[in-house]
Amino acid sequence: MIQGVQIDLISADRLERLTALEKVRLILEKVMEGNVVVLEKGLTADEQSLLIETTMREITPDGFAGIEMETYSGGPAESHKGGGGLFGGLFGKKESPGRLTVIGPANQMKTLKKDKDLISAWVSSR
Repeated sequence: MIQGVQIDLISADRLERLTALEKVRLILEKVMEGNVVVLEKGLTADEQSLLIETTMREITPDGFAGIEMETYSGGPAESHKGGGGLFGGLFGKKESPGRLTVIGPANQMKTLKKDKDLISAWVSSR
C-alpha cells in the first residue's frame, strides 16, 4: 500500500456550482479522510466562518483534531475596484473570496505558513 498524503485540488468552477454548506461539507469530508485540500478560489469570509463553526462541532477528543487553513485574501470585489470610492465602501461594498486556500487536518499539518507569494506546508502521513 502506498503511504503518503493525498492532495485534492478543487477548481473554482466546481466550487461556484456549490452552496456554502455544500462547499463546507466537501472540504470537511476530504480533510476528515486525512487529505489536504487546495482551493483554486478561496472561501468568502462567511463561508470561512461556517467552515470553522462546522469544524468545531466535528472535533472529538480521540478522533478528528480540526483543521489548519491558510489563504491569500482576495481584497475588494472586482466590481467595486476603483469605482466605489467612499460610497462604495459605505453601501454594499462586498469582500471577494480569498484566492488560493490550503486546508488540511490539524494533526497532520506540522507547519503551514504564508509569505507574500508562497504558502508552504509540511504535512506528515498518519
